[in-house]
Amino acid sequence: MTDTTEDARIEITLLPDLSGIDAAEWDACACPEAADGGPPADPFTTHRFLRALETSGSVGGRSGWQPQHMVARIGGEVVACAPQYAKYHSQGEYIFDHNWAHAWERAGGEYYPKLQIAVPFTPATGRRFLTKPGFEEVGRQALIAGAVQVTEQNELSSLHVTFCTREERDAGAEMGLMARSSQQYHWFNDGYGSFDDFLGALSSRKRKAIRKERATAQGFGGTIRAYAGDDLRPEHWDAFWRFYQDTGRRKWGSPYLTRAFFDEVQATMRDDVLLVLAERDGEAVAGALNFIGRDVLYGRYWGCTEHHPMLHFELCYYQAIDHAIARGQTRVEAGAQGDHKLARGYLPVTCHSLHHIPDPGFRRAVAQFLEAEADAVEQDIEVLTAYGPFRKSNVEEQE
Repeated sequence: MTDTTEDARIEITLLPDLSGIDAAEWDACACPEAADGGPPADPFTTHRFLRALETSGSVGGRSGWQPQHMVARIGGEVVACAPQYAKYHSQGEYIFDHNWAHAWERAGGEYYPKLQIAVPFTPATGRRFLTKPGFEEVGRQALIAGAVQVTEQNELSSLHVTFCTREERDAGAEMGLMARSSQQYHWFNDGYGSFDDFLGALSSRKRKAIRKERATAQGFGGTIRAYAGDDLRPEHWDAFWRFYQDTGRRKWGSPYLTRAFFDEVQATMRDDVLLVLAERDGEAVAGALNFIGRDVLYGRYWGCTEHHPMLHFELCYYQAIDHAIARGQTRVEAGAQGDHKLARGYLPVTCHSLHHIPDPGFRRAVAQFLEAEADAVEQDIEVLTAYGPFRKSNVEEQE
């Protein structure tokens, strides 16, 4: 029997890449629910996803994301781990701290490198302190304490844990980390049996608008197909790479992921993805990439080589809802930002992060900012929810 008491000696080690730990050991902490052969709750913290980022050169090298993964062991047994990186910029995080960096540097400090516990380029909520069943509390505490120690011993400006769960936020706050709130839009499956069932929950005006949008999009002159598992082919990734490059150049200046990453996904993760393509005359002209969780469908990237009205909404939002309903999934997370998602049935939710700043004066200033920001986020969510597309009562005008 494994000793899970707090008196057990926990050894924390740092790994410069995931080749230093067996996939089964990591995934026993990251996705123990997948031991039954089903999909993981969170595909992004699996060994195969994080390793694909490394082997493809999307992290490491000159990317500004240097792996420093934490692994906690008791008596040689891996009981907890965390995807951790030394960061040399603030790109690809989606929890913005650029103003913090500017303030610290104006005061004469060096903000980078900082320490980041996160999934690179992935604004999706999930566990960041990955613990083996039975080691939840002791493992999480060890990882938090270890990350704080690494930050302070190396005289780093700060530690950031982004898109963590609410439970982790509360546990981190109890250990002295600062909690931060931000906002995203998620679609929730209220037991719908079909897309029409979902539309039936909306106001008449919003129902009509979405039906019109879908008809416009689907009339682009081609067909919309979804590919997953063994239906995926290398040529599908060739097409999507063109879409991703176009979007990356327009949004970030240069794409975060390398072409080799999508080859790794094809080789090791094709059962974890749903690729929706709009095809015309035998050629893909637009596409949206989703990752499949056990209960959640995660929309990640979109792009196109031809612009057609409403096609973005169809591929990214409505097709995701269709497939989530068909799979019996409870939620669609459509990525960061985007107030336009509200009219399409995606509601505002709070996202959580944790932060540690060793310098007392800087920490006080950031804490004051976070308190005001949390109030603003809460008010925004309350107002936006009230303006959502759903019926306010069961009595509604006839269409």
